[in-house]
Amino acid sequence: MNPMYRLLLWLFILTYTLFARYEAYPLQNCPAYNNLKHTKNTQNVILEREKTYTVLRKHKGQYLILVKGENPAQRWVDERCFGRNSREEKNSYDHSGEKGKAKSEDTILALSWHNAYCETHRHRKECKRSLFALGKGKYREKHFVLHGLWPQPRSRIYCDVDRELLQMDKHGQWQHLPCLVMDEALEARLEKVMPGYASDLHKHEWIKHGSCYGTDAAEYFEDAVSFTEQFNSSKVGRFFEQQIGKHVTLQQVRSIVDRTFGQGAGKRVELRCERGMITELWLHLGSGSDDLGRLLQRGKQTRSRCQGGIVDRAGFQR
Repeated sequence: MNPMYRLLLWLFILTYTLFARYEAYPLQNCPAYNNLKHTKNTQNVILEREKTYTVLRKHKGQYLILVKGENPAQRWVDERCFGRNSREEKNSYDHSGEKGKAKSEDTILALSWHNAYCETHRHRKECKRSLFALGKGKYREKHFVLHGLWPQPRSRIYCDVDRELLQMDKHGQWQHLPCLVMDEALEARLEKVMPGYASDLHKHEWIKHGSCYGTDAAEYFEDAVSFTEQFNSSKVGRFFEQQIGKHVTLQQVRSIVDRTFGQGAGKRVELRCERGMITELWLHLGSGSDDLGRLLQRGKQTRSRCQGGIVDRAGFQR
């Protein structure tokens, strides 16, 4: 064989090998299966978005990859796990849910009183207090925080969600749910008003409820964060800040809501209580506006089993 031809052939083989196999970050935490049919996953392997994996080849909408330390090491994953730009950068998974359809006409904005929540969930990441934060009056200790924005009726959950993700969510494996596409500014606002972000609550809320909202994740959380901010900056938010440590009745709450957001808005507010403490407010909202007051006016009237409770102070006391 001509030496020059042999050199060119060797360079071709080397180039093909280099480009056929490459390292990539997964876009989401996908299960890695032993076979193309996805019937077996030895050791229940889940890809980690912080790690790179060797992609061997693509076949029928799937990638064959190497998962070091596992037996078998060669695993099959869905194409969506890596996507087009996986060679260049780590991306996020944008599950659009029912995007393109109209937004939900009736929703519940569930706001938690973080201090009371932590009295009964002391092990949660978001309830661990840092010494550096003492005396600084954390936002979460003086305001309601975002639990979720829930399309109604209550049966409207998990819209077009893959079975694997649904099972992860129902088993509390929120850390393995896909990261969500949103800009840094929105993410910072979300982390502020949703302490549960530290426990991946936002991923759970998107998979279970946001997928039925009618928008993508960014717009869903933009609405949820905006409504929370509007509530906390209102006279109602300031009222609760002034009542910390005191007992507050449902009548008082509905009265201040009426004076703030318009007559009748208070009948759309429901108190949730536990162990004598107010744990949540559920605001029943209508649609067709970005203004919280108008949405409350258009929401459905509701009853409240809880008639009042303590606005708990920060720290474990009960």
